[in-house]
Amino acid sequence: MPTSLAPLEVLILEQIAHPRAPGTPGEDDAAFNALALKLHRHQREHNLPYRRFCEAKGGGEPQHWREIPAVPTSAFRHAPLRTFPEGETRATFRTSGTTGEGFGEHHFATLALYEASILGAWRALGVPPLPQLILVPPPAAAPHSSLSHMMGVLARAGGPQVWGLTPEGRLDRPAIEAAAAQGPLLVLGTALAFLHLFEQLGTRPLPLAPGSLAMETGGYKGSGRSLTKEALYARFGESLGLAPEAILNEYSMTELSSQWYTRGLGAPHHGPPWTRAVVIDPVSGREVAPGETGVVHLYDLANVGSVLAIATQDLAVRSEGGVSGFRLLGRDPAALPRGCSRAMDEQLRGA
Repeated sequence: MPTSLAPLEVLILEQIAHPRAPGTPGEDDAAFNALALKLHRHQREHNLPYRRFCEAKGGGEPQHWREIPAVPTSAFRHAPLRTFPEGETRATFRTSGTTGEGFGEHHFATLALYEASILGAWRALGVPPLPQLILVPPPAAAPHSSLSHMMGVLARAGGPQVWGLTPEGRLDRPAIEAAAAQGPLLVLGTALAFLHLFEQLGTRPLPLAPGSLAMETGGYKGSGRSLTKEALYARFGESLGLAPEAILNEYSMTELSSQWYTRGLGAPHHGPPWTRAVVIDPVSGREVAPGETGVVHLYDLANVGSVLAIATQDLAVRSEGGVSGFRLLGRDPAALPRGCSRAMDEQLRGA
């Protein structure tokens, strides 16, 4: 762990270990603001591409976390956004880049904070420690996949794991059916992986035991396929016997270290207390009013080694929760296709 990074990381680990509700008045937001400004100064000093980005944006020294310049996700394709020497890199996760736009890279000098953030956000959901059936490649088979790594980390918060793909990346039907026969189960995968499973099951459903849950990561990015969330969750009911309230949606990306979750249909996504989310009007650059639509900007204190403020290409409606919640609408139609779901679709189709 780089010496210059360690004190900041300790402070943020403390925030993750003892979280407080985001968006509440007084100490909680003040503590987040102080940490965010300190982290921003560190990143601007030690991350040359980001410093140049901030200088180009102008505006002087931020006085509040909302004023911290957010880099577009595309920046991770064009510059090594790290605050530590390249030789200290311990892990690199990559975005999908199979349409010719190139892949982005998120570098880590240590995964301690990244993994603490995954587990902290997951435990806050109150998901019981069920056995896990996972419909993505295991970390050893996909060492540059942040989603595969996340799934591996979740073994610490649940029961035994079964990886439901063959070494060739196809759905392992016997393993899936054997796991489903053992009792209540947590099934995790991309929306596209679940869609492939439902199509394989056809008219022969695989009802899961009472108390089972699912987590899907959404998205049909660049796959040429489209299904509304309502239609997808109806398929969960038909094929696995799961009601919408038994299904979690996880929203994150390779460029982040934390996750935002929602459950069922219609509820906003919420992030853990060491994150913030704002919905921005892409024309004015200002936050929209509650109920209005814009582009999501995310602030993640766990992104110590890169950039804490990320401008996504995802559209959302600002919820009444302000910095805590947003109702995700989907990808900006002008954005290039990307993401774990698309790569998974190509693998499952044998592309």
